[in-house]
Amino acid sequence: MIVKRKLFSEVEKYLEDKQAIVVTGMRRVGKTTLLTYFFDKIASQNKIYLDLEDPLNRAIFDSENYEEIKAELTRRGLDFSGKAYVFLDEIQYASNIPSVVKYLYDHYSVKFLLTGSASFYLKNLFSESLAGRKVVFEMFPLDFEEFLQFKNVSYTPPAFAETVSQTTHLFFSPFVSEYLRWGGMPQVVLQTDVEKKEAILRDIFSSFFQKEVQVLGDFSKNSTVRSLILLLSRRVGQKVDLSRISQEIGVSRQTLYDYLEFLSGTYFVSLLPALGRDDVAVRKQRKLYFEDVGLFSILDEPPFGSRFENSVLLNLRGGGEMYYWQSKTQEIDFVVKGMRGEINAFEVKETATNSDIKKLSKVADKLGLKNYHLLSHNFVPDKMVKYLFQLPDFCKPAAGR
Repeated sequence: MIVKRKLFSEVEKYLEDKQAIVVTGMRRVGKTTLLTYFFDKIASQNKIYLDLEDPLNRAIFDSENYEEIKAELTRRGLDFSGKAYVFLDEIQYASNIPSVVKYLYDHYSVKFLLTGSASFYLKNLFSESLAGRKVVFEMFPLDFEEFLQFKNVSYTPPAFAETVSQTTHLFFSPFVSEYLRWGGMPQVVLQTDVEKKEAILRDIFSSFFQKEVQVLGDFSKNSTVRSLILLLSRRVGQKVDLSRISQEIGVSRQTLYDYLEFLSGTYFVSLLPALGRDDVAVRKQRKLYFEDVGLFSILDEPPFGSRFENSVLLNLRGGGEMYYWQSKTQEIDFVVKGMRGEINAFEVKETATNSDIKKLSKVADKLGLKNYHLLSHNFVPDKMVKYLFQLPDFCKPAAGR
């Protein structure tokens, strides 16, 4: 049984439009599940599904003659005299896919649904060739609301604007603890056995390293990339110091920069930019997080604070553009800039105190930030304090803002 995620509803809005649908995201995050869901949902029998990790399927698109590609798809049962649906999974393995899609899109009535796990590759190839012909979605690991859905928890978390009672906090605490330990990869969440959860996470990492780093990355020293990943797992929530890290792993700053962009572009890490008014050099420093808490938890034994802060980031990103606030003397963990330009600031604490509340209020006032929130893991009887299980509601269009 397929559990429908939030993104399914967004994708469905474009199902009957002409535009190609492109879904990008981390390996094993659920892109193939989404693709097969819509493949089965479409009533038309004039459709085809191809996994491009399979070299035999990839070979279809090797020809430079696009009519030959059309002929091969016809031999496989697709009828181009009427509307046809083409589902392609893992398109990053076929470099000429954008030009093929453009040709068939322009000359025939074809609806494309495409998935890939390398955003840097897809953005570069699709930016011009499919301008105006595509709509792109990003799929991430489960947020906490989806996590509860996968766990069959029917108790709806309180809205972001609500004050949380201790009873409510106690109810959600064990689910939050599980989420902070194992993350939000769907297959991991659905597994109940702890040893199997860890085995799945290790397999996801191994698959990422073999198929993304070794195949797509084409780096001269894959072992250096592995060393970098292990080093980064111990620096979650910290600013990326290019000079120091490049010395530690023995590569140039430019090479390190390329590695980081690759890891970000393949949805393994997230690099959070700074927002501030002072030193430009300070604002250029980005903070590092992982795209799934479970993955960096198996690479190292991270402190609780790192896992909690990382999970907050993953549950806030749906609310708008994300930054951390940096000035010469002040820093705030997260700043979310909404679609209408409104700014919300978030400071993250394992256990918030009255002192933390007063300090945040003072800093926000000094910086001119009207909307600020203190996030605590442990319960604090104060209406100013918010919790991780309230964040998905914050990200809804009219949630408490």
